[in-house]
Amino acid sequence: MIVAEGVCKDYHSETRGHWRRVLSDVSLTVKPGERVALLGRNGAGKSTLIRLIAGIELPTRGTITRTMSVSWPVGLEGGVGGSMTGHDNIRFMARIYDKRYEDLLAYVEDFAQLGRFLSEPVRTYSTGMRARLNFALSFAIDFDCYLIDEIIAAGDARFQRRSHEEVFEKRTDRSMILASHIPDIVKQYCSRALVLHHGRAKMFDDLDLAADIYNDL
Repeated sequence: MIVAEGVCKDYHSETRGHWRRVLSDVSLTVKPGERVALLGRNGAGKSTLIRLIAGIELPTRGTITRTMSVSWPVGLEGGVGGSMTGHDNIRFMARIYDKRYEDLLAYVEDFAQLGRFLSEPVRTYSTGMRARLNFALSFAIDFDCYLIDEIIAAGDARFQRRSHEEVFEKRTDRSMILASHIPDIVKQYCSRALVLHHGRAKMFDDLDLAADIYNDL
């Protein structure tokens, strides 16, 4: 289970010289096997909340408790080391999660379809190539809960189909926190939705109502 209670997150602006609150008193519970959507416009705090749940950042106030394994944020950015090659990233993940390098390599090669670029530094990759490597590494590791940031919008048609299959068909028993701008995806695959607006959040069991609220923001 994942339990976030009274979470606030502030960032200091170097240019303006003051603190800005991105999340304010956000609470969220995700049970094993449950799929919860995060709905909100750009800047609403969706990605910030995902980073906090992943443990990449710490909340300014409040607590986040995890009793199941949680992936790093799966999305267009992050999750991979830019100065390392694709192969180096695979070796690194294999060591961290005690997996056979050969098994991870085979999966990443098949999923990401990066070919010779796996031998190149990730910083030389395009945004789409980084996304492919990030997604492939994430799905190569077995997590109890996957944190996903707009996965359906990334990559070409083949990659989107493969990502959709990995997330929504092969891992139906896993928990998921899905940040999305696509209410139809949310209504089809999630059981509840947390709508974020100006850093504040409200949970909805009625996904149609959540989508209507989001569309009116």
